[in-house]
Amino acid sequence: MDKPNKLWTKLKEYIYITLGVELVVIGVYFFKFPNHFSIGGVTGLAILLSNILGPAISSGTLVLIINFILLIVGYAVLGKSFGNRTAYGSILMSLSLKLLEILVPMNGPITNEPMLELAFAVILPAVGAAMLFNIGASTGGTDVTAMLLKKYTNADIGKSLLYSDFVLTLFAFAVFDVKTGLLSLLGLFLKSTLVDTVIENLNLNKYFTIICEDPKPICDYILNHLHRSATICDAEGAFTEKTRKLILTVMNRSQAVQLRRFIKQAEPDAFILITNTSEIIGRGFRA
Repeated sequence: MDKPNKLWTKLKEYIYITLGVELVVIGVYFFKFPNHFSIGGVTGLAILLSNILGPAISSGTLVLIINFILLIVGYAVLGKSFGNRTAYGSILMSLSLKLLEILVPMNGPITNEPMLELAFAVILPAVGAAMLFNIGASTGGTDVTAMLLKKYTNADIGKSLLYSDFVLTLFAFAVFDVKTGLLSLLGLFLKSTLVDTVIENLNLNKYFTIICEDPKPICDYILNHLHRSATICDAEGAFTEKTRKLILTVMNRSQAVQLRRFIKQAEPDAFILITNTSEIIGRGFRA
């Protein structure tokens, strides 16, 4: 890949990271902070500490301080293995939250519907976080803690972070009230399932198993029109005992629609199985 293409690829990557971070920021600032939804992580900790310490220090300021400390520790301990994407995401989120506090001060929830606000407090950050995880970035915070745990312990990082988020959420009952605590617990549960769901949908592709007599027109279409590849195998019908060709290929959703339409026209007797898959590793997909 030449230098201009590399630069453009890197630029697109950081635009994508910026979009993901700002989705998280919008969900956190406009919906999570005003309602005191302590749904784990650095923002959840900041909400709790801000209420304990009083109005002298805001949640956005605490996020900035905590993330700054974690960044320094991360670079000091992990060195080059500490990702630039994570550093960028962490700094951008912290500064964006602080900027919103200055430009758009919030004195309370936007609406009087806590369930509606909980939905946005969970969905927007979950979509943003999924976008970031999908390209190996994050907003820092507990992800930096995970890197440090991985380096120095044999602990199950996923479970450790989930337990810490759960404990932080439980503190909402004591610091705020039962209603806020219950909503925070519900938010934590929804967040844990929603991020994985969004990632799967972002990566969703279609896996084709095609059984036909003449594979050439289908393979030509896959190679020359869709610019994908395929694998051809011999197959035998259990009932007819006739030899057929088996074509295996994977492509994105828009290409799948085109291929299905082409097969119906070119090989109407072909037998097609189409399966959803979000875990594909190899050339043309995940490295």
